[in-house]
Amino acid sequence: MADSIQIKHWYACKVFFNKVFEIERMLHESAIECYIPCETVLVERDGKKKKVRKPVISSLLFFRSSEKDALAIQNQLSGRILLYMRKVGFRKYPSAISDAEMNVFILVSSSGEKGLEYLSAEDTDYQVGERVKVIDGPFKGAEGYIHRIKGNRRLVVSIQGVCAVATSYIPQCFLRKIAPDE
Repeated sequence: MADSIQIKHWYACKVFFNKVFEIERMLHESAIECYIPCETVLVERDGKKKKVRKPVISSLLFFRSSEKDALAIQNQLSGRILLYMRKVGFRKYPSAISDAEMNVFILVSSSGEKGLEYLSAEDTDYQVGERVKVIDGPFKGAEGYIHRIKGNRRLVVSIQGVCAVATSYIPQCFLRKIAPDE
């Protein structure tokens, strides 16, 4: 049986000094899967227009590794990244994010749809509202909670304690309630 410390999960980290793409490159060179929630924006420099990736949540990077490797990465990049941690008793452990939770977050945040709103962990309590699954449209397969934001009902997909993304309006007919025991 595999040691639980060697099982791969997603981990979130805060990257300092606006070096999120540099850290991503370093992790890719070590064959570590990464994800940065980004949008592509058109920037004009010296009269030339160029498409560039821009993080939508400042300094946030996700990577997939074992807990042991996540701690080693934090030690290796000490002073440049900080893992999101959870407390168990008096000890702190890296906050593991399940593949399912991360896949839904990636589905929504990488959709390219207009009207997405990104929220930090401190912005709101994400666990309020009805849990639903999107059954049609560009967010098909996404699961989250319905919230009213700026007067509109929106689907919020969260990564507990890290961040959340709120979709643009989703028609009621595209939603199916999820029973508490599902």
